[in-house]
Amino acid sequence: MTGEPERPAQRRIHHLDARSLRGLAHPLRMRLLSSLRRDGPATASQLADRLGESSGATSYHLRQLAEYGFVEDAPERGTGRERWWRAVYDGTMLGDELRTDPDPEVRGAVGTLLHESATQHSQELSTWLGTADDWPKEWVESSDVSDFTLRLTPELSAELGRKAHALIESYRALAPEADAPDAATVRVHLHQFPTRPAT
Repeated sequence: MTGEPERPAQRRIHHLDARSLRGLAHPLRMRLLSSLRRDGPATASQLADRLGESSGATSYHLRQLAEYGFVEDAPERGTGRERWWRAVYDGTMLGDELRTDPDPEVRGAVGTLLHESATQHSQELSTWLGTADDWPKEWVESSDVSDFTLRLTPELSAELGRKAHALIESYRALAPEADAPDAATVRVHLHQFPTRPAT
């Protein structure tokens, strides 16, 4: 025993390529994957109840996600008749090469992915604002809804994004034990984009 703190497990990140992008760029598939990542393994019926969808739709789209390598069976949770699913990766990364791909089909899939992400972020924020009064004062005071306007070059904007990501990731190592009485899952949204063309 060295007395050094235990290092957090390496997060498994799926770096999208053109094929897997097309497999994920669907609103229901994105919601299914997000639910499995946040809430853990589930059956198609459980996900249907959770998301307000039919079990036929969730079952079909789970099979599509499995075909593209985003989800897999969770056999340790099954009881024979029920098929349980779990997320294969902890996160998904959309590279710059896909965001600037000249293929209109790829760019369309990127657009779908980003618009659905923005919609999910907006829904999460609206839910928080509508339920904040149900939370203890400490959580309300520690929450944040802010925006900033900066004058940056593309290089500085990229640097800001990298530093923000690194700072956020550094907090994973500080996470309290899962059963800490005052711990909760915290969602952090980061949006960064220009609003006027350069003059």
